[in-house]
Amino acid sequence: MLAPSLLVAAYEAGYFPMAMDDGAIRWFSPDPRAVIPLARFRPSRRLLRTMRSGRYAVTVNRAFRAVMEACASGRDEGTWISPEILESYCALHARGLAHSVEAWSGANLAGGLYGVALNGAFFGESMFHRASDASKVALASLVERLRERGFRLLDVQWQTPFMAACGAVEVPRDEYLANLQEALRAEARFDG
Repeated sequence: MLAPSLLVAAYEAGYFPMAMDDGAIRWFSPDPRAVIPLARFRPSRRLLRTMRSGRYAVTVNRAFRAVMEACASGRDEGTWISPEILESYCALHARGLAHSVEAWSGANLAGGLYGVALNGAFFGESMFHRASDASKVALASLVERLRERGFRLLDVQWQTPFMAACGAVEVPRDEYLANLQEALRAEARFDG
């Protein structure tokens, strides 16, 4: 298991871990880095309708391990969420540093995401969906929560077509690291 103190130090320095196919853990700090600007995030009209419809109930930190397991199993090309990564982030969750946002359809976990919160920075790690728009509802709920609590940075690591559609932009590593240091100085709490 990766020590929580090692994970925190890595995030504070702009790195995150991923398990490779051979089980080895590698550390990454992409250049450019993908972020979702919190002030500019706007859910689509369709997503707003879905959110208002009550189709999904959103919870926070109710099913952290289940969200991670769903993120790990929902990938066709394999996963970077090895058993070691799973246990490491569950240990961070037990210390109040890793969090999940869940979208429920009745009693069924329909989608969600998880990540790490350090002061005013949230590092989105992975998301999944089992039903249409469930992960988008979780993401929009996360952004709303981060805004309400004074967060400054939502890091989504690498740009993908899905993240771009959600408003993610790429920034050079130097700019990302400067924004990260500013966010780490901010007083924000994910819980409460």
